[in-house]
Amino acid sequence: MRISLDWLKTLIPTDKPAAEIGALLTGSGLEVESLEELESIPGGLRGVVLGTVLTCERHPDADKLSLTTVDVGDGTPRQIVCGAPNVAAGQRVVVALEGATLHPASGEPFKIKKSKIRGAASEGMICAEDEIGLGESHAGIMVLDTDLPNGTPAADYFGLGSDTVYEIGLTPNRADAASHYGVARELRALLRQPCHLPDVSGFAAPESAANNIKVTIEDIEAAPRYAGLLLENVHVGPSPEWLQRRLRSIGLSPINNVVDVTNFVLHELGQPLHAFDADQITDGQIRVKRAEAGEKFVTLDGVERSLKAEDLVIADAHGAPMALAGVFGGQTSGVSNATTRVFLESAYFGPAAVRRSSQTHQLKTDASFRFERGTDPNMVPVALKRAALLLQEVAGATIAAPVVDEYPAPVPPATVRLRLPRVERLVGQYIAPERIRQILTDLDIEISEENPDAGDQDTWTLTVPPHKVDVTREADVIEEILRIYGYNNVALRPNNSASFLAKFPNPDPEVTRVKIASLLSGQGFSEILTNSLTNSLYFEKEGEANDSLVRILNYNSVDLNVLRPTLLHSGLEIIRHNINRRQRDLKFYEFGKTYAQNENGKYQEKNKLVVYLTGNAAGETWQHKSEKAAFHDLAGAVQQVLAALGFSGAASQPVQHEYLAGGLTLLVHNQPLAQLGAVSASVLKRLDVTQPVWYAELDWDALSKKYKPTLTARELPKFPEVRRDLSIVVDTAVTFDQLQQIARKTEKKLLQSINVFDVYAGENLGAGKKSYSVSFTLQDYGQTLSEQAIDQVMQKLIQQFEKQAGALIRK
Repeated sequence: MRISLDWLKTLIPTDKPAAEIGALLTGSGLEVESLEELESIPGGLRGVVLGTVLTCERHPDADKLSLTTVDVGDGTPRQIVCGAPNVAAGQRVVVALEGATLHPASGEPFKIKKSKIRGAASEGMICAEDEIGLGESHAGIMVLDTDLPNGTPAADYFGLGSDTVYEIGLTPNRADAASHYGVARELRALLRQPCHLPDVSGFAAPESAANNIKVTIEDIEAAPRYAGLLLENVHVGPSPEWLQRRLRSIGLSPINNVVDVTNFVLHELGQPLHAFDADQITDGQIRVKRAEAGEKFVTLDGVERSLKAEDLVIADAHGAPMALAGVFGGQTSGVSNATTRVFLESAYFGPAAVRRSSQTHQLKTDASFRFERGTDPNMVPVALKRAALLLQEVAGATIAAPVVDEYPAPVPPATVRLRLPRVERLVGQYIAPERIRQILTDLDIEISEENPDAGDQDTWTLTVPPHKVDVTREADVIEEILRIYGYNNVALRPNNSASFLAKFPNPDPEVTRVKIASLLSGQGFSEILTNSLTNSLYFEKEGEANDSLVRILNYNSVDLNVLRPTLLHSGLEIIRHNINRRQRDLKFYEFGKTYAQNENGKYQEKNKLVVYLTGNAAGETWQHKSEKAAFHDLAGAVQQVLAALGFSGAASQPVQHEYLAGGLTLLVHNQPLAQLGAVSASVLKRLDVTQPVWYAELDWDALSKKYKPTLTARELPKFPEVRRDLSIVVDTAVTFDQLQQIARKTEKKLLQSINVFDVYAGENLGAGKKSYSVSFTLQDYGQTLSEQAIDQVMQKLIQQFEKQAGALIRK
């Protein structure tokens, strides 16, 4: 919503700077998203003043030029060369001083500079009207008739004041502020000074008229109030400049004086109006009714629309629609250049009825925007009179009949009970009752009764005007009080705290476990629970005992004779069970204990988190073919678990695990926290598992012990990040993790992330070589990185890759 400060000052005179007013409005909930300076003409005639021609002589070297001296009010007359034929001594003229930028009526802007013209110095320019954008004439310089002193800004002489336009992000609950008067009411409370409605005391209508328009409301719920006024002798044409300027300032294009007046009043008072050609109203009768289902109606935009039975329409005596109530007018009944009689409509329509029609027909107008949110039923006659007086002024209209105002069931004000102690409780600060009383009065909220019950002290009964459509409860009133009192005026207490700022307690192990379980389940893994008892033959070679096993002395089955030293085998039993039943794509995880006996005969019990992945990583769809699960699918899940526990960026080394055929061990501070890779073929064969399985084993005890929830907050970076790529050829034994560690140690400040996006090995590189394509993301949180700084970082990285990894950088 756009609000003109110049327009606003006609309703609430103030000398407050535009920026200060904007800050006040934002603080009260009417967020000013931008301020735009508007000028009547480009440049605002800055550097252009009034002057007097003191002398005028023929230029010695040019017949058509004159050499003048001009007084511009600063005590130093200027010598100016002028080519106008009408220049003469004694004239009051418009002078552009050195440094001024002129915006002519045609052509590009140009700056006035001190120059020499045919050998004579010229220190300014005596202007014609087209040269400063005030007209099209170039017949000669402007000669003024004024007593204003020399040096007076030309903008003051011509009345070319500037304007500030606010772009306000109006929230849906603030329908009361959807106009200049609505914003003025807000400022009245913020500045504690009076505002006023436009003066309509000059409105006068005849007491009766035989040809007046008759109005019938057939749906009182959808149209509680409908008023209208008949005007005659209307001369449709262009609006005067002041009216056009007002509309342009808020982004509207002038159409004609009648339509412009309705738009002006809408944005001034917040009350939508519509102008009908009175001669098109059949039998002089208007019916406000629901439409007939399926009937056709052509709107002002020339589109034929099929109406619904729920649509509220303004119809003629025969029921033919002339307008979609509160949304859009009809093509046949609108004002045209031939119109001489106008019926002005000002109404209060129910928000639900207007919104339904607006949504159904996908029509969004300034009128529907306000009706949908709720307008002020008491503004209906005021807006009608204001528009009538303006049409008398700009279109020569005469008021031909008394106002028609159908209001069978007046909308009552809301009644709200306010408990003063409740204000302090919700606001968090004591506000004196007299200050609350002042705020409510400034917001047009009346205190109709104080302490209505003898035993209910400090309670007021309030009467809330209908334009405050969102104020219906005690909490709403308190919000209104706080808005005007000022959120910034609520002091923070010494003991204010928030959970995210407090020191984190030691995490509950069960909460941490649930957190990780939810993470894995969210990735499509299913939790399993296996037996802690298992078969000792899984861990012993024929004829060799395993002294580390914890044996059951009195077991019932050979298959369950030891406590498991690892969760792997019991999990593989579950996988085998599923594969044998044609369930081949499996993603499992389990929290469980392992048991062992050390060399001293002491028992050890450890908590583990294990993850299994086998079959396809994702099912086949019409967009993607199914792909077999790979090491990186498992590694990605493990990395997310570690990151969730605050262990992102773990180092890695080749795995050494008796049941895994290759993989990685992930370390944090040189302590192994996870081992992952492919289950060896011998283990799969022993368990009779017929397809590859990826397995990860995490030390849950170590992870839980080291996990300390932390919260790091920092401002979003203001400066852009930069990406640079390198193609790094290394021996096949060099891992990406080694390159990553080299990079992290080389550049600790600017390097934000490293990613490998391609790996290549082929004859072109030579035997025993491979190429990593690596991206480096650089960012400085304090400034924009220069090309020089970026090149320095990349050169350091290249040098260290070559030195520590024997790398060759491919160009």
